[in-house]
Amino acid sequence: MELLLIAKAVLAMGGSGLVIGVLLGVASKKFAVEIDPRIEKIREALPGTNCGACGLPGCDVMAEAMADGRQPPEACVAGGAAVAKAVAEVMGIDACVVVKRIARVLCQGGAKECSFLADYQGIKTCRGAVLAAGGGKACSYGCLGLGSCVYACPYDAISINENKIPVIDEDKCTACGLCVQACPKNLFELVVSDKRVVIRCSSKDKGPVVKKICAVGCIGCGLCVKACPLDAISLKDNLAVINYEKCDNCGLCIEKCPMNSILKYEFSSKTMSRN
Repeated sequence: MELLLIAKAVLAMGGSGLVIGVLLGVASKKFAVEIDPRIEKIREALPGTNCGACGLPGCDVMAEAMADGRQPPEACVAGGAAVAKAVAEVMGIDACVVVKRIARVLCQGGAKECSFLADYQGIKTCRGAVLAAGGGKACSYGCLGLGSCVYACPYDAISINENKIPVIDEDKCTACGLCVQACPKNLFELVVSDKRVVIRCSSKDKGPVVKKICAVGCIGCGLCVKACPLDAISLKDNLAVINYEKCDNCGLCIEKCPMNSILKYEFSSKTMSRN
């Protein structure tokens, strides 16, 4: 009798399971969400570094946003023109022209040019050094050379040279902007790649103060402002600033700068000159 009851219970449970399974199968087909096949193709075109420079949490989310039209093909900052073109082809639309940009370092006062007030022995990060009385560098605006930008770059486009100053590899830089976010001194900016003249200083100290602590710092003399035929340079808070929309890379400002604070980048990676 007991065996019969157990058998009936097992059959009842099995039958219930079968019914539930059938219902789940029907429901899965009826309520299935069709995945847009373009998402996978767009995902393959994206860099896959999940850098977050686009403002979204990762490439998967960006692929979905592009596929449903919430983001344009050129929305991937790190991917640039190549990715924009590939995504546009998947979507069957024309991609906007993407102008290549490069990260520039607005300081060249390294260990050889800028004096130090103390030997920093704390946590080897730029933010840690800033919290510890500024890291010991005499110029409170200058690069500390501890490499927080290097660690932030997912493309291996930044290195620290022997003079403790970051160097950008233009072939690898995607202008993702993560170095801009990582630098506590705000020493990085993203510039259109064909704009080659850069004022490599961020100090807002007055000229006499700058001269005492840095051999290549901007002293706000204004000679570059007067030399520029296109009115592309102005002085702001004792510092020369370039308006890149006006600059044509003529280099006259470089010739007039008495502190060699202005450099002209060559078109090859990791090089620059004062020509």
